[in-house]
Amino acid sequence: MSKAFVGMPKFQTGAKQALGDSQLRTNLGHATTTIRAKREKAVGELPDWEDLRLAGAAIKDEVGAHLDHYLELFERQFTAAGGHVHWARDAAEANRIVTDLVRATGESEVVKVKSMVTVEIALNEALAEAGITAHETDLAELIVQLADDLPSHILVPAIHRSRGEIREIFLEHMPGVTPELSDEPADLAGQARTYLREKFMQAKVAISGANFMVAETGTLVVVESEGNGRMCLTLPETLISVVGIEKVLPTWRDLEVFLQLLPRSSTAERMNPYTTMWTGAHGWGQGSDGQGSDDQGSDGPRTVHVVLLDNGRTRVLADPVGRQALRCIRCSACLNSCPVYERVGGRAYGSVYPGPIGAILNPLLNGVEAGPVERSLPYASSLCGRCFEVCPVRIDIPDVLVHLRGQVVASHQNGRGEALALGAVGWVFGSARRLRMAERGLSLAHRLLGQRTAIGPIPLPFWATAWSQARDVPMPPAESFRQWWHSTRGDEEPKGWQR
Repeated sequence: MSKAFVGMPKFQTGAKQALGDSQLRTNLGHATTTIRAKREKAVGELPDWEDLRLAGAAIKDEVGAHLDHYLELFERQFTAAGGHVHWARDAAEANRIVTDLVRATGESEVVKVKSMVTVEIALNEALAEAGITAHETDLAELIVQLADDLPSHILVPAIHRSRGEIREIFLEHMPGVTPELSDEPADLAGQARTYLREKFMQAKVAISGANFMVAETGTLVVVESEGNGRMCLTLPETLISVVGIEKVLPTWRDLEVFLQLLPRSSTAERMNPYTTMWTGAHGWGQGSDGQGSDDQGSDGPRTVHVVLLDNGRTRVLADPVGRQALRCIRCSACLNSCPVYERVGGRAYGSVYPGPIGAILNPLLNGVEAGPVERSLPYASSLCGRCFEVCPVRIDIPDVLVHLRGQVVASHQNGRGEALALGAVGWVFGSARRLRMAERGLSLAHRLLGQRTAIGPIPLPFWATAWSQARDVPMPPAESFRQWWHSTRGDEEPKGWQR
């Protein structure tokens, strides 16, 4: 998990705090409502949308079934085109590889394309410890970085910020900004463009993720809407891409499916304004001797690296139910449709990936036993099913949530408090005499409590506190069924009551 998220509270605590922030709820409500309406219109234009969803799911499942084959094929093709492939088992190894590659260039600054996987491994923090400054160039990521904030959305990390708040962040943290700056989107974007232009022109090293990898050709693909990605991917001399191993696609033709699914699901566009693809190093070709050569007259990075990251993905692949989470293409449609996310925002989830997909992806990658955040996330949902309805690759998030809840329960089965409570209940129900005594006690409690309809949140000790403080306990009945029977039938008892 990113160091920025270490020590975050469990979801229930974070959600309670977020619900008290009226500005946050206003910002989120407006943004998600707008995005949902646009997405619905964009998706409605395609009569074969469901067929595309089925195709996307099938392609991703094929990748999962033969992941080793497609990754090795990608490595061969990418290397043959002059690229360099590195394998990282976890975040620490990936950070070490990237840090060493940047150090080898002699540079102390890099520009970055928006990448959730680099947030996942806390790459910016690792680079900073090595004396390397990473400049985010995506507008929303830049806002988050300048404010020393935490991202709250997969696609729009600063979705929780209003235009007025963004203006204040620019005034305080961005060099060269004058008080005359307005909070109009065009003015804010123009100011960011002016600030970033110098970074683009000076950068010698860029770091990116990738939306897709095509095994058949060894091609990496980045889709984006602002153009900052295109600048990062084409101007610097060295390009380093960190990519989760699940991002691979078998063939070039498979890419067609996802270039229809992704933009309509994420930004509600028919196609992304910028789609950048590269295969190996720019200018790599065949010399007169038949050997690879670097054409110095060609534009683009001279040296390209890709770091293929596991970091728990093979663990997810081993879970027959949870492995469907690896289909995710990070479109954020589930976040924009989730009634829970709309009210509490992304930071309440306490993890890198927020929303419904984060509620399953984080516990799957790290294990529900990793900590209180992972144990709480499977319960960060009403199980309404909206997320599955909008998912472009048909991830049945509610099904996985229930599956993970089962794992959480199983991890607590040996808890002493729960075992004692269940043992006490079994002891009472194991004897008709003891059950009668318990029923009489409940009737007495009813008389003592008067005419209430329910008992409000009550403090119970130890593990029961979280349950009791969030629920009203029903009033005990005036008489039990057994007592009613005796009052209407006398001493006659149904067979078996004396056990």
